[in-house]
Amino acid sequence: MPFTETGIPDLLVYEPRVFNDNRGYFFESYSERAFQEYGLNLQFVQDNQARSTYGVLRGLHFQQEPHAQTKLLRVLEGRIIDVAVDIRKGSPTYGKVFTIELSAENKKQLLVPKGFAHGYSVLSETAEVMYKVDNFYNKASEGGIIYNDPALNIDWGISLTDALVSEKDVILPTLENCTHNFVYNSDK
Repeated sequence: MPFTETGIPDLLVYEPRVFNDNRGYFFESYSERAFQEYGLNLQFVQDNQARSTYGVLRGLHFQQEPHAQTKLLRVLEGRIIDVAVDIRKGSPTYGKVFTIELSAENKKQLLVPKGFAHGYSVLSETAEVMYKVDNFYNKASEGGIIYNDPALNIDWGISLTDALVSEKDVILPTLENCTHNFVYNSDK
């Protein structure tokens, strides 16, 4: 199966099968059939792509219900540390951090469901990140958690002193002071 569980309910690593030969490689970066066979019935509505340079740190972001988004992330060029934090009230892993290196080389993808704060840092000279979302962006619903929350103790793989962080992201609250409306549903 191309899915690997992360130890956090609903947060999955997707690793498509890659066919390599002397011409290069081929793989299905997304297969609705593979997702449905795993019990995931998602309807992605938009693809987003971002290019960043070394040291850029984006996050931790989320959108509140009813505009929350499930994201499927992958790297087209370069390397990143991808981070997801479970912020679903009542979850057995509430506040737990998951990190993974995603790269153009390893072709791994992270499926970040609704109810998680998400961000990434760029480890390579440049990185292009593409992600699918199952809901459209809604500015009034955006929220986030400060990237350097001491309670989360995230290893971003870069020096936070030199990190390039947006003005919006440096004023985000800690998880403890964060407002959101996510509740864990164990009946899925």
